[in-house]
Amino acid sequence: MNEREKIGVVLFNLGGPDSLDAVKPFLFNLFNDPDIINFPLSFLFRTKLAKLISEKRSPKIIEQYKQIGGKSPLLELSQKQALALEAELNKSVNCKVYLAMRYWHPFTEETMEQIRNDGIDKIIFLPLYPQYSVSTTGSSKNEWDKVIEKFPKIKRIKSALINNYHDFPAYIDSIVEGINKTLQIFPESELNNVVLLFSSHGTPVKLVKQGDPYKEQIECSVKCVMERGKFIQKHYLSFQSKVGPQKWIEPKTPDMIEKLAYEGEKYLLVIPIAFVSDHLETLFEIGIEFRHLAKEKGIVQFEVMQGLNDSPLFIKALKELVLNKLEELNGRD
Repeated sequence: MNEREKIGVVLFNLGGPDSLDAVKPFLFNLFNDPDIINFPLSFLFRTKLAKLISEKRSPKIIEQYKQIGGKSPLLELSQKQALALEAELNKSVNCKVYLAMRYWHPFTEETMEQIRNDGIDKIIFLPLYPQYSVSTTGSSKNEWDKVIEKFPKIKRIKSALINNYHDFPAYIDSIVEGINKTLQIFPESELNNVVLLFSSHGTPVKLVKQGDPYKEQIECSVKCVMERGKFIQKHYLSFQSKVGPQKWIEPKTPDMIEKLAYEGEKYLLVIPIAFVSDHLETLFEIGIEFRHLAKEKGIVQFEVMQGLNDSPLFIKALKELVLNKLEELNGRD
């Protein structure tokens, strides 16, 4: 490897509103994405539909953000991840880590403007989505490929995408560590009675039928975590955050919580398996909404595993992924 060459690592993520005023335009950007709203002839009225949905949903979502501090913590957490990863990578290579958010600042184009001025020689794309979906990693990469037409200099840079890492051992280890830490909150006498509920962002059934690997990769991640952690507790997988009238994959997380409570379970640990950073879905939807539901239905103790955020084990996993992909890219030279 050329020691002088400078590596750019681009972290893909959805982004999140950095103020209450940003909620409505953030939602508009989300629902105006053709990788999110995609059905026959949707291109004819996608923008109008996105405007309608964002106007209708924003008052409710604003109230949710008020309950977790008035904004999404996603940008700050992603910045911490970027700084920690950059520090680790610079022990091995000359590297700079960037954020490219899909629906709020810093947008892909803003990131490219930075890269253009930084003398980057090679680029590694690292999604902060361990499991691949066309609506997450696919959408971020599609946006990059679209915007790059404005940056011919960047277009000439050799690049490689880390497609997924749903079963990557170091990533699995970071989840196992998070579960073990959270289990310590429960009474020692009840540890075997704790139910592990893996909750993942849902996806439309249509995408699964079209071959999107997300659901299969989520299931694989859960299997790897249970095996690697040698957990003996009962475990289940469910899905949350359904939007719109389409049929989404099931079971729904609230339904699963009710079912477990009805069956007499009293101790519940929810693991946000598809989310690497805390944000609205973990802090409000699971941490407030689902917690209230669980208590109402008779769950005695309800705990949520904190997002991986900038945990050293997770940063180690990201470092290994980048170095592996860089070695593969250099092998093509």
